[in-house]
Amino acid sequence: MIDKRKHYIIGLDTETANTQSDENGLIMDYVLPYDIGYCVMDTKGKVYLERSFVVSEIFYGEKSLMDTAYYAKKLPQYRQDIKAGKRIVSNVYNIRKQMVEDMQMFGITEVFAHNAFFDLRALNNLQRWCTKSKYRYWFPYGTEIWDTMRMARDVIHKMPTYRKFCEDNNYLTTNGRLSTTAENLFRFISKDKSFDESHTGLEDVRIEREIFLYCLKQHKPMRKGLFQKEFTGRKFLEEKVYYYEPFVD
Repeated sequence: MIDKRKHYIIGLDTETANTQSDENGLIMDYVLPYDIGYCVMDTKGKVYLERSFVVSEIFYGEKSLMDTAYYAKKLPQYRQDIKAGKRIVSNVYNIRKQMVEDMQMFGITEVFAHNAFFDLRALNNLQRWCTKSKYRYWFPYGTEIWDTMRMARDVIHKMPTYRKFCEDNNYLTTNGRLSTTAENLFRFISKDKSFDESHTGLEDVRIEREIFLYCLKQHKPMRKGLFQKEFTGRKFLEEKVYYYEPFVD
């Protein structure tokens, strides 16, 4: 029985192929997910379900694209996990159908990810790729996308303890800014500098939800929505932009 008094949300992460590069670095505009992991949780931290899918059309159907996967060295691990039943191989239609059904069951209208624009773009790319653009957006109408990277910048980056943590451990970008990676944020939260991010969908969701909960527990002003504008000092100016597609069975 779903307790409608609770606020349910999905946390997700994707791992992608079709990674390209140029003289300026990686090009992420055309990435396609082969791994989609997500959980349903409430904003107090209780997890109700977890799912880990391998996308059959990409993982098995596009070998040349899989060779471009940023974490291609992990592909043997995926094959072992599939054999052991840790990850479910499914097609795009059924993966999306399952996610939408989970959202409907729990009354979910928000989804969060770390660097959410990347995952949003990847899922939209996948929808367009596999339907030849007949359907262009992954999420149902009205879904709001929340970004834990934005939340962390507004909350964790403002903590003197995080600045010291990054400076002491050289967790800085090339231009000297504090790290925004989920790996380093989780190292700070967990106080475990030896932690290494898995870079597999569901496993990364598990650390990203800790970042999400940590930011909420600070009770500080922050941008959650991917398309929220800057904080003015009194309130957030929100720009409602949805990436959606009505679900068609």
